[in-house]
Amino acid sequence: MFLNVLWVFGQDTYPKDLFTPPMDIPIILAGTFGELRSNHFHAGIDIKTQQREGIPIKSIGKGTVTRIKVAHWGYGKVLYIAHPSGHTSVYGHLQKFSPSIEAYVKKVQYQKESYEVEIFPDYGELTVDQGELIAYGGNTGSSSGPHLHFEIRNSVSQKPTNPLLYGIEVADATNPTLEKLFAYPMSKNGHVNQSQQRIQLSYSRQTDGTFLADRVTALGKVGLGFVGFDRLDMAANKNGLYAVNLKVNGTLHTAYNFETFSFGETRYINTFIDYEYFGKYRQRIQKTFRSPGNNLSIYSKLNNDGLVDIKEGMSYTLTIEMLDLAGNKTVLNIPVTGKKETITQARKEDATSHFVLAKKPNNYDLGIAKVYFPENTFYEDFYIDLEKGSDTVKIHDNSVPAHRNFTLSFDVSKYTAAEREQLFIARLDSKLKPSYRSTYKRGDTFTTRTRFLGTYTLAKDSVPPSIRTKNFKEKQWLNNYSYLSVHIADDLSGIKSYRATLNGEWILMEYEPKKNTLTYNFDDKILDKKQCILEVTVTDNVGNTNTLKTSFYRK
Repeated sequence: MFLNVLWVFGQDTYPKDLFTPPMDIPIILAGTFGELRSNHFHAGIDIKTQQREGIPIKSIGKGTVTRIKVAHWGYGKVLYIAHPSGHTSVYGHLQKFSPSIEAYVKKVQYQKESYEVEIFPDYGELTVDQGELIAYGGNTGSSSGPHLHFEIRNSVSQKPTNPLLYGIEVADATNPTLEKLFAYPMSKNGHVNQSQQRIQLSYSRQTDGTFLADRVTALGKVGLGFVGFDRLDMAANKNGLYAVNLKVNGTLHTAYNFETFSFGETRYINTFIDYEYFGKYRQRIQKTFRSPGNNLSIYSKLNNDGLVDIKEGMSYTLTIEMLDLAGNKTVLNIPVTGKKETITQARKEDATSHFVLAKKPNNYDLGIAKVYFPENTFYEDFYIDLEKGSDTVKIHDNSVPAHRNFTLSFDVSKYTAAEREQLFIARLDSKLKPSYRSTYKRGDTFTTRTRFLGTYTLAKDSVPPSIRTKNFKEKQWLNNYSYLSVHIADDLSGIKSYRATLNGEWILMEYEPKKNTLTYNFDDKILDKKQCILEVTVTDNVGNTNTLKTSFYRK
């Protein structure tokens, strides 16, 4: 149910009794709003669906369907409903839509002969009542398990807001968890515990439940960062925090929360976390200070960009407060003494022959390839590591984030026209396994646009995709079957497209890339022949094609 309560943070501008729950099961979360994800903040809440698909999803209020999208990745099957209050609710990773909406979508899919569609119904064309069935919970798109991704947005600005602010009842009596604490000396001659590098600090739990760090000696401007999470009742998931405060000697210095943000700013998460640390250890340190290039709007207080100026001979108590939306709080106190000391760990600066100015365009010739960084590709200036091999180019590594796409172009003049057909630009992982990058081919140049630094090469794919039947055999009687299933896969460049016909007519086969499966529902069309000819053609990203032609019987 929805609670009519006033949250501890006092967001009484959010109606607490306007909407009803999207499901008739207890609301248990697998993900919270603003949670730290790869290259973005989580824009909604992930509601558990009891580890299964097919749970009925209902509209939280009266409204009209304004957008429907079916995609292989992202939100998968997703529904957008605009409400008279000025809110839009979003329901993602759906298994299927309600019968009336499903029929509406399939009509468009058959008209366009495409599984992937994006539809914008006329306002009022598809209306729903509060509590009306609109879909069933699923696992489509980039979901890693069955759940409902649920959002509430402003219908005009499309800014998502934290759905828990609208009175959703979620049991949470647990304080946030602190895992690690770090300090960042930011002044040229500053230091923390005789170090000019990021340094991890020790702390211990006190009898009153707070945490106390070991005394720190420092000088100059210092920033703090931590690794932490929130855990709700009845779930083991490590969820995101709602708010963080930094106090200096009891006075609020930095404050931010995840009440709302815009999709246009979400990639600035890569300045909010210590991206270099994440690239190396796959763990996100969130900073209580603002780094260069950080344009996030989540801060309500930000003195001196969140940096604390530690002066010699002075004593300070720095306090980090980690809060969830239910009012639970974890407090960490850090005693700091301003003291000039001998530096034992100097600041690292890996100088190379190339220095990138973030606010200016940068162009480099690497022999077999050229790379162009538009202005503001990066958040701050840095020395970039560029290396060229006989068939590879290294463009730094994953320790630096790119905010905008940059262009990488390979010279392919030494290859024949036939060879070029099967070539593509690939990014190599740590095990030198190539992954396809969208490759634009024009004359002697292959080009890709990407935001990922790393090692790139030209790879060749000469093997067409594989296709095999999954739940039936050639010439089998399928009278009692409700669906057909076909397995498709490509071992290198990946699948670009597929097309299926039954007795010569196009049929809708739903593609689930996580399972490499195409599925056709027999209810879509009435078969007027006893013998049925199924033909499936699959093409990979360089144009290699394979076709499966098989038959079965059904009446």
